[in-house]
Amino acid sequence: MRVLVDLTKCQGYAQCAFLAPDVFTIQGDEALTYDPHPDGAHLTGIRRAAAACPVQAIRLEQPDGQDGSLHPDARPATAVPAEDSGSTFKRTGRIVVVGASMAGLRAAERLREEGFTGSLTLVGEEPHEPYDRPPLSKQVLAGSAPLEDTSLPRHRDIRATWRLGVAATGLDLAAKQIQLADGSRIGFDKLLIATGLRSRPWPNPAEAALAGVMTLRTREDAATLRQHLAGRPRRVLVIGAGFIGCEVASVCRELGLTVTVAEAGPAPLVAALGGVIGAVAGELQIENGVDLRCGVRVLSLEGDATGQLRRAVLSDGTTLEVDVAVAALGSVRNVEWLADSGLACGVWGVACDAGCRAFDANGLVTDDVFVAGDIARAPQPMYGYQFLAVEHWGNAISQAEVAAHNMVSRGTERWPHLEVPKFWSAQFGTEIKSVGVPSVADEVAIVQGSVDTRRFLAVYGYKGRIVAAVAFNQNKWLDFYEPLIEQAAPFPPAFHHIDESAQARPVPAGFKPAVSPTQDATVVVTGHDPNERRARLTNSAAGDTPSRKPTESSPRLKEPSP
Repeated sequence: MRVLVDLTKCQGYAQCAFLAPDVFTIQGDEALTYDPHPDGAHLTGIRRAAAACPVQAIRLEQPDGQDGSLHPDARPATAVPAEDSGSTFKRTGRIVVVGASMAGLRAAERLREEGFTGSLTLVGEEPHEPYDRPPLSKQVLAGSAPLEDTSLPRHRDIRATWRLGVAATGLDLAAKQIQLADGSRIGFDKLLIATGLRSRPWPNPAEAALAGVMTLRTREDAATLRQHLAGRPRRVLVIGAGFIGCEVASVCRELGLTVTVAEAGPAPLVAALGGVIGAVAGELQIENGVDLRCGVRVLSLEGDATGQLRRAVLSDGTTLEVDVAVAALGSVRNVEWLADSGLACGVWGVACDAGCRAFDANGLVTDDVFVAGDIARAPQPMYGYQFLAVEHWGNAISQAEVAAHNMVSRGTERWPHLEVPKFWSAQFGTEIKSVGVPSVADEVAIVQGSVDTRRFLAVYGYKGRIVAAVAFNQNKWLDFYEPLIEQAAPFPPAFHHIDESAQARPVPAGFKPAVSPTQDATVVVTGHDPNERRARLTNSAAGDTPSRKPTESSPRLKEPSP
């Protein structure tokens, strides 16, 4: 028996924790953790919890498959007209997916849903079939879930040929072949690139090789770090206070370990959430016993004669005695294998259009190469058609579905990928969730709740329109703000709120000045399912700024149902 919870949907209502408390646990106010493989004695409680979940985020899988349910986000297969000119390709075509990732797996499943019965091959550098990465820095690291529980569930049989443990090393577009590290080649008619990211290593190779110095991205990374933490190190040093760094620090404190976080910027999460909200994240760390040092760099890591990490020299003039150092310095996109392919790719990812079709080096759209997941950089109409790479769980799924559909559809039936980005993080008993792209904002306002109680909702604006919302233990409200982002609603919000904040006046969001083109174009996005999603330019795209003046039609917040 296996329990799966879609944490993108979960809103922390906690009915599951009341109905099956031995399986589901709420940490703090809204952060849900759960046992993915509970004892069969809890089956009745789990079924009740799944039925009672207001957002239907819980799924139960049993060994005999009696549940028979699809993933909550899975959509029915699209009917294929008999006269579809692509029906021959669906029967006899060859599709290769490079990247045995969440995006790669979901695309493969969607291809079969769409009626593709041809040859399907998945290539992956890691020896594992696709697995879920978010639990690695949370439940797995804390010891509440074993590594094998991170395997991604299969929603249907994809009937694929797997080439695991062998990396793709080259792409020959003219010959339509993939070169693999073992010297073999795989031919294709259409290709999906979903090779994702890898952790950025500590830049000094000799120091990076010290025992105790590591990154966290793969199953092996999580297993090694978990073993180090179980050895009760004197101090753990986390280098970088992005989401991975903050979550590692949170687990260390949960385990009662001494941890120092060194962040070169002014606050944790500042690149993702800005200086104002990042400062709140910093206060949260300090309140939970983290030795947080912002504006501080790690100058060097030193080991003993056996090659074990022992000390770290910091730019604030201090030297720390440490046994474990986690380099949480961001990610590197896996594009090296495409260097001579002729595609438009670089350290920023692989450029593609809104339909996930890759651009070549001339800026022309290809019809047989598609991109999805963390590696894809696509234009986002809601943000001035700026090319954005979104490195989050939900985006990987939605973009993969769009890519798969478009691979087997005629041009007139293709979908644009217009999903509003979302992410979540659980740290120090606090659930942090976001909708939209906060980093494009110039202003932020705390519109609900209180920063002092660590329960609040912040709305981000750019040039007078709402572009994002971030909730700390208030994620029930995010569903309300998503359509406001799609509709380019005025910022700051002019309507009245439940639990209105005394800090509702907009202030500068605290991001570094943008080096990319500004987000001047404004569109309205309509539709729910991918086949319905469409963007429409508004008058403000011609230079008008959305009005801040409240109107009679301005929405008013309502209390969420319990």
